[in-house]
Amino acid sequence: LHLSAVKLAELHSDLKIQEKDELSWKKLKAEGLDEDGEKEAKLRRNLNVIMTKYGMNGRKDSQLVDTNYIKDTTESDTLDDPRLEKLWSKAKTSGKFSDEELDKLWREFKHHKEKIHEYNILLETVSRTEDIHKNVINPSEENLVKEEILHNKHRELKDKLRSINQGFERLRKVSHQGYDTTSEFEEPRVIDLWDMAKSANFTEKELESFREELKHFEAKIEKHHHYQKQLEISHQKLKHVEGTGDKDHLNRNKEKYAMLEEKTKELGYKVKKHLQDLSSRISQGLQHNEL
Repeated sequence: LHLSAVKLAELHSDLKIQEKDELSWKKLKAEGLDEDGEKEAKLRRNLNVIMTKYGMNGRKDSQLVDTNYIKDTTESDTLDDPRLEKLWSKAKTSGKFSDEELDKLWREFKHHKEKIHEYNILLETVSRTEDIHKNVINPSEENLVKEEILHNKHRELKDKLRSINQGFERLRKVSHQGYDTTSEFEEPRVIDLWDMAKSANFTEKELESFREELKHFEAKIEKHHHYQKQLEISHQKLKHVEGTGDKDHLNRNKEKYAMLEEKTKELGYKVKKHLQDLSSRISQGLQHNEL
């Protein structure tokens, strides 16, 4: 796959979550709690996203860059959207951003690209399901269940599209005006969650509690970023030491690399699991708004 050390650690975290979700689904299925197959379909979508994200779906041009950013990958990546490319080009040449702010903005752009890709995967899944449903001649109770599944998928599409539109407006505003120094959050995923939480059916007290949780979540993400950078540096050092023939030095670097790799995997898993939980809570709040 030719993945970097950081990417391999991220792949490990994603697969660990996928494995845990599949084990949970198997228990539900054994108890007869996924008769409509919706949870199974969602697992397949998630696996499809992972395979596409890390270039494991057989397409050389399909690998997504994760929201976790390593500086030396910037210029070699594309955003695959003329509107995003235009905004990024303007931001880079505007003189309104420091190098650190450009790094942060690039993470937002790549995160937005990933959201669009996940939306397209879901849209394709819904379209295939609709085609199958239309070809059914005799309506039955099973088909009524499938209609409910389609309804839920359309609601999920609506939520994702809302997030994409909000995200693009934010990118447009930041690219033209620069970063607001009074902004509460900096991490793209946290900004997305906060924007959507404000649209959900939360009381003031619940929203304030959610804000505090997002602050802790952002701190967790920053810690993960730190270990990712240290892992990348350690990987570069290890490659350098391997060429010197100094076994003691090599062993010390291998031990440090192994420690950083394990810590990065652990934090990556915790971040993604926490993100999953927070997203689920917001989705429930948004669905309640529509009832």
